[in-house]
Parts: sequence; structure tokens; C-alpha cells
Amino acid sequence: MAFSVKPVLTGERTVLRPFTEADAARMGEIVGDPEVRRFTGSPGHELTPELLRSWYGSRSAQPDRLDLAVTDPADGEVLGEVVLHAWVPEERSCTFRTLIGARGRGRGIGTEATRLIVGYAFEELGLHRVQLDAYAFNDRALRVYEKVGFVREGVRREVERRDGVWVDEVLMAVLDHEWAAHRGHPGGRAGWPCGRCQGSMTVTPAPGAVPIADRAAGTSASPMVEVTSRSGRSTPVRTSSSIGG
Repeated sequence: MAFSVKPVLTGERTVLRPFTEADAARMGEIVGDPEVRRFTGSPGHELTPELLRSWYGSRSAQPDRLDLAVTDPADGEVLGEVVLHAWVPEERSCTFRTLIGARGRGRGIGTEATRLIVGYAFEELGLHRVQLDAYAFNDRALRVYEKVGFVREGVRREVERRDGVWVDEVLMAVLDHEWAAHRGHPGGRAGWPCGRCQGSMTVTPAPGAVPIADRAAGTSASPMVEVTSRSGRSTPVRTSSSIGG
């Protein structure tokens, strides 16, 4: 498969699906949540309804990244997002980020959503490396990432000033052979097939999804301005990942 295919990933606690323009208002609420802002930073510009509709309405047309809505399987409510971006084809690597709103926290949804999309990255997209960065004070997110198999690789010291204090950024990654050994459960269940793991993954092509020719990662055609951090993040919000269990 390729990034141009936008799947539906079904777990026990959540369903990940492609975004539509109709998700813009809900995502605007989530991005504006004070806790999300604390762990992701300010967007640096006003996220108008028009800008949000343009952004989320264009995610399924991007051939070099994968943006999926994290939803509640009980009622379909959008709870957050998971994203694979900054794809480097020759290195078979990309960057992962996520954010979960208040109604999705403390339910194991963030953990399962991370397992689902990272598993898809390795098992369906054939990537070699998935990396991320998160603020060092975001203890909850760091615990989740380690729980699913990300390994701390280093710390970028005092990369940003937040509320008058310099903060560090933790760099983490997981490799394909590591994922093959534990499938997102480094503390146990090593080598179990994905279908037996918590949050077993069912991959379904999104309705009406039409694969388009792959091309190297480039600038998004969306009019929404992406802000790229020093560590290579490219997102609509300046962000270290925010996660809620």
C-alpha cells in the first residue's frame, strides 16, 4: 500500500478513519482545548472556520502523508487525530504525531490509536522507522509512547520558551524489526500477530478512496499554513504530540 490509500483502521476502543470537511468544527474545538494547547503549543495564527474546513477537507487528497480522525466506535464522535507525515521515501521513514481531546482521555484510546497507525506504518506501508518528538514535561504522552515500543533516542535541550521557562524536547523512534518483535507490546505478547493484540487492527479502504500516483514528500496543496519546527514537524498547529491514555 501507499500513503495515497486512506484506510479505516478498526480497534476495540476506537476507529481511525479519513477526515472530511465536516470534521472541521469538532477538530477546532479539540485544538482549542487548554490541555491540548499546553502540550502542543499555540498555532501562531488564527484557525478560522474556513481555514479548518480547507485543511481537514483536503487531508484525503494528500499522497505523501496520512491524517486520520480518532473516533468513538459507539457513536462516531471525533476525539482527536493521528498523523504520519514528513515522509522520506528513500529512508522509508516518517514522523508521527497525535492529539486527543478531553472526551477521549483516560480511556486507553490514545494508546490504541497509536498502536493502530504505527502498526499500519510498518505492516502495510513497509516503513523502516517511525519517529516523534514530545515536550519533556508531557509525562503522560511519553509513558504511552514507551508503552507501545518507542525508544528514547535523545533530548533537545531548551528548544522553546513556554510560560517563561525553557523546555526540553524528547526524541523517540521505533524501527521495523523492533515492531515485528513486539507489535506494540514491548512488555509482553512479543511476536503475537497483530490480530491478537489489544486494539487488533482491521484495515478497510475508505469508501470512495482512489489511490493516486505516489510522489516524494513535498509542500501540501492545502491553503492551510503548516508550521515546521526545528525538529522537522509539519503541522497545522505547532506541536509536540499530545495524548490522553
